[in-house]
Amino acid sequence: MRELSRRRFVQATGATVAVGAVAGCTGDSGNGNGNGNGNGDTPTPGGNGGDVPQEIADHLDGANLYEGSVEDLTGQDEVTVNVGAGDGLAFDPPAIRISSSTTVVWEWTGAGGSHNVASVEGSESDFTSDYSNEEGYTFEQSFDNTGIQLYVCEPHQTQGMKGAIEVVE
Repeated sequence: MRELSRRRFVQATGATVAVGAVAGCTGDSGNGNGNGNGNGDTPTPGGNGGDVPQEIADHLDGANLYEGSVEDLTGQDEVTVNVGAGDGLAFDPPAIRISSSTTVVWEWTGAGGSHNVASVEGSESDFTSDYSNEEGYTFEQSFDNTGIQLYVCEPHQTQGMKGAIEVVE
């Protein structure tokens, strides 16, 4: 009986060492993974391309295509955000920084079903587009005041279809 217990101990120890060795080969070594924070951990707000306001980071937590950064589109009179991007349930880009007086044009891809663009309560502007699933359909809104604008696709917000705009001087 004693021999059997010793054998099981050796087998279990060998299996644990083998799993640890494989995990060590595939795991993150902590030398950085290109996410911008340099420590090999998961991205943090601001870790991928500048400062992300906490309000945007919180709103976009779990949003489709959001990777922890805001795309800087300042200096342009008009910018386009795709509606129904990725698997059809995303805005692309999901987070943008624009100059005040810039017009944002949301353009539908035709993927993912019927979408709309609706501001979230407490945002700087209040707007809601019509629902559409038509490729090429557009909705536009000009942003004159600085601040944070959060928005969603109402039927798909629980599935991660969220977007944000930071309006700066």
